[in-house]
Amino acid sequence: MLYHLYEAQRSLMEPFADFAQAASKLYGSGAVFGQLPMAQRLAAGYDLMYRLGKDYEKPEFGIKTVKVDDDDVVVQETVAIEKPFCQLRRFKRYTDQPQVLQKLKQQPVVLIVAPLSGHYATLLRDTVRTMLSAHKVYITDWVNARLVALSEGEFRLNDYVHYIEEFVRYLQAEYGNCHVISVCQPTVPVLAAISLMASRGEQTPLSMTMMGGPIDARRSPTAVNNLAMNKSYEWFENNVIYRVPESFPGSGRRVYPGFLQHTGFVAMNPDRHATSHYDYFKDLMKGDDASAEAHRKFYDEYNAVLDMDADYYLDTIRTVFQDFELVNGTWDVQNPQGEQERVRPQDIRETALLTVEGELDDISGSGQTRAAHELCSGIPANNHQHYEAKGAGHYGIFSGKRWRDRVYPEVKAFIEAHDQPQTRADSSILASEDTVKPRKPRLQAAARKASPARKTAPAKKPTSATRSSSTRKAATGGRATRTAR
Repeated sequence: MLYHLYEAQRSLMEPFADFAQAASKLYGSGAVFGQLPMAQRLAAGYDLMYRLGKDYEKPEFGIKTVKVDDDDVVVQETVAIEKPFCQLRRFKRYTDQPQVLQKLKQQPVVLIVAPLSGHYATLLRDTVRTMLSAHKVYITDWVNARLVALSEGEFRLNDYVHYIEEFVRYLQAEYGNCHVISVCQPTVPVLAAISLMASRGEQTPLSMTMMGGPIDARRSPTAVNNLAMNKSYEWFENNVIYRVPESFPGSGRRVYPGFLQHTGFVAMNPDRHATSHYDYFKDLMKGDDASAEAHRKFYDEYNAVLDMDADYYLDTIRTVFQDFELVNGTWDVQNPQGEQERVRPQDIRETALLTVEGELDDISGSGQTRAAHELCSGIPANNHQHYEAKGAGHYGIFSGKRWRDRVYPEVKAFIEAHDQPQTRADSSILASEDTVKPRKPRLQAAARKASPARKTAPAKKPTSATRSSSTRKAATGGRATRTAR
């Protein structure tokens, strides 16, 4: 019922937000009433009212170009694999400079696993943009659960783990192998996925970088940890889980609504947010467009929150924050065949491990991420590395100046130290970072079908379709970037 009441209130407020936006423009400089006394104050007030009352939708990544050394490289977003609850999104780079293209082809392949803990994957926009300068980048783009029909079934923490396994196998089939970076919440399911692959004897990623995640939430518990640990499982189920209203495709699905999550985010630092909005009002009054735009960009991202499937959210509360099954060695993941598999990080041997923590992280406390090294005892000592970013909070380890100047150089060097030549690399020159496809696609498809690694990977059709689409785009992309000869 609470979700229905919220939607009714949002629908009621929408006309007032639209009015406030129109009034702000009407009193803006150069507008009809812009020269009246108090016009600038009225415009600023109406603009603030609009932003407090508007509905925030999923932002775009908006990465059109990146710098590779001193050259501008065009970036195109594509979807490599589409699942009901997630898209594996690729940022494909194009250039007509042969020397730059050769460099792009040989750069490491990185899967960034974005958190499914409230905000959209676009929260890692700065992470993606920075890494595109020296890596082929894929990211998990999680879908708002209220947009997923009930007919698609439930989504649990087990399914999250299987998604990661499938994405890793896809990149291994495409490039020979890959590196994985997990930020915050996904450090736990990513470690589980790679552990299970290792226990089965499958090929595992070349490296895994875990940043600010609750591997062992018992260490240096934060306010977020304490809430999850001090409230019972039943409390969460009874107080934060609601059904999606009829106006959405996922009508009837049990979710942890985004508006409740956002309320919790703001409640953690209400004074800071109030001050930020007042400063925004003063910036508009002073005509400080740069500061006002920075405020808009931050809150466009911060206020856009997705619904999480209830089963996944409750599984995470119990497994990660209450029973501590990963660190206690009691976590069993049900595979697609219905069998239980024990998560054993000690079975990982061929994957190097880097953990990153922020000195001032108030989401994942000191030592929580570093605990992964103790669990991964099978990895040789020289393949373990830990980095603490001095003066960095939670967001500072993957976004902003500290990420770009301190953390990223460590991550980049670690990946380069453990990279291997890609099996598809050759000396042919195309407009994109992809290498030339074999001339006999039917024979190639037959070989892939017989490959054990490909055999275990589901979603074969989307992969094939996407690959064909990518090939056509590379072949016909002469309008924007012609193929270098």
